Amino acid sequence: MAGPAVWRFDAIGVPWQIETPEPLDVIARRAVEAVIEHFDAEWSRFRPDSLVSQLARDGGEVAAPADAAPMLEAYAELSAATDGAVNPLIGWALARRGYDAGLSLVDRGAEPSPDWRSLLAWDDERLRLRHPSVIDVGALGKGRLVDLVLDAVGSDDVVVDASGDLAVRGGTQRIGLEHPFDPRRAIGVWEIRDAALCASATNRRAWGDGLHHVLDARTGEPVRTIAATWAVAPTAMRADAIATALFFDGGECLAHDWGVSWVRMTTDGRVEWSPGSKAELFT
Repeated sequence: MAGPAVWRFDAIGVPWQIETPEPLDVIARRAVEAVIEHFDAEWSRFRPDSLVSQLARDGGEVAAPADAAPMLEAYAELSAATDGAVNPLIGWALARRGYDAGLSLVDRGAEPSPDWRSLLAWDDERLRLRHPSVIDVGALGKGRLVDLVLDAVGSDDVVVDASGDLAVRGGTQRIGLEHPFDPRRAIGVWEIRDAALCASATNRRAWGDGLHHVLDARTGEPVRTIAATWAVAPTAMRADAIATALFFDGGECLAHDWGVSWVRMTTDGRVEWSPGSKAELFT
């Protein structure tokens, strides 16, 4: 019996794959490529022609992207739940630690992120930044893009996998939870259907002396107590957001409020999970 058709490609700096019962036709592939290109052109801080790069240079006011309100409203909840540890203006702090547009990986020291609520505003029509700063939507942006790609595919039976952030429609998937200290091992498996699972770990996008991409916006320092997180939600954006929030105090409460199941592993090897989690953990 033939297996699913798999389309593999690279986008936004990571490998993707889309599984469908039959190969996607040219129209569907072009629709997916257009969605990714449009999102990247608006939100990537790694390309100089993007909207957020323009705002980083000039500040000011621009036409609001369609994703601005959904993502920034979720950021407001993330920021409130984590007492400001999650902040969409974290981009400057990441750049100072070496995770900049050129991926210099040169650490220029920690710097707290600015008070984003006093600088960044939006409505259905306009996005405003009072002075130049670096927007980074990494806390939930890849999950948002997975949701958009899922809709663009248009199939009732599809898996969209963007390197750790995936969404399943019309079928069931068993997903291994990669051990953050040994990628050859798993700490468990999670079976999902018509849902999304997103993961984050400090061993990914790591460099230098203990530096990685999960910074506390209040200090500019990398998180030291949590090694990896996994979250399951109806949408990949919410799963991605909770996977980020779980690195900080308050993430568990927001997950409860949003009805998101989760697992996380601390840097000393303990595994924690939400009440009612259906993950099968190898404990």
